[in-house]
Amino acid sequence: MPYITSYIALCLYLIASGGFTVYVIRQENKAFRIAHRVLLAGFVFHTIFFAQRFYQMGVAPVLDLKAALSFFSWAVVLVCLLFHYKFKVMVLASFAAPFAAFIMIVSSAMPWFEGPVRPVFRSLWLVIHVTTAFIGNGLFAIAFLAAVMYLIQEHQIKQKKLGAFFKRLPSLATLDKLSHFSLIYGFSFLTAGMITGSIYAQIAFGKYWQWDPKEVWSLITWLLYAVLLHERLAVGWQGRKAAIMSIVCFCVLIFAFLGADLFMDSYHSFEATGVKRTL
Repeated sequence: MPYITSYIALCLYLIASGGFTVYVIRQENKAFRIAHRVLLAGFVFHTIFFAQRFYQMGVAPVLDLKAALSFFSWAVVLVCLLFHYKFKVMVLASFAAPFAAFIMIVSSAMPWFEGPVRPVFRSLWLVIHVTTAFIGNGLFAIAFLAAVMYLIQEHQIKQKKLGAFFKRLPSLATLDKLSHFSLIYGFSFLTAGMITGSIYAQIAFGKYWQWDPKEVWSLITWLLYAVLLHERLAVGWQGRKAAIMSIVCFCVLIFAFLGADLFMDSYHSFEATGVKRTL
């Protein structure tokens, strides 16, 4: 079965999510170590799956919604694993793994799409565009999760609920730093994704910019994150205000990612790829 590695990855993500939940509830470091290894194994299988798809299709394997959601999940897990080694925020995976697993569940409920693929999609620039854009989305997802954890932690401190869950959450300063770091690199990757996307559009369609709905909403998303980054760097936004703004920006990003494709006439729409559906 050609997609077995994808289903194995999903199963491992679900198992890892359960392990991280045990870690949070029972405060067992052993549960975290096991869950982390399972998550890493799931990421390896997920990577193998996309390598197989790229080899089979010869293009960036995100031409349909199912694959795009799966790749988004892959990017979230990638950033989560990298950030664990950098920040040692153990509880981050307790949020990121279920989030990635949920995206994979939604993806697994959709039908597969197969070739033939239109020649216009066989471009290295498209591969670079997709990779940078999705890694940027993964970084923004981590910023979103850090913002959610910040608001939860802040609420618990104000309510003086110093339970086991409170002890597992990082300090407010650490969460704010995590969100800030994710924002800086996420914005850089998003910018690279938009630039490479424009280059690809010029090569494929003869225009750098066509005012396509996906392009417009991507620009709106970029501007909102630019405002948030400016306010953090120049004005000194921190804490609750920055966390709320990060959540708002991520909601707009999700709409740009899904809404513009599903509900608007766009050459970015998944129906425009010319691939065939297989049940």
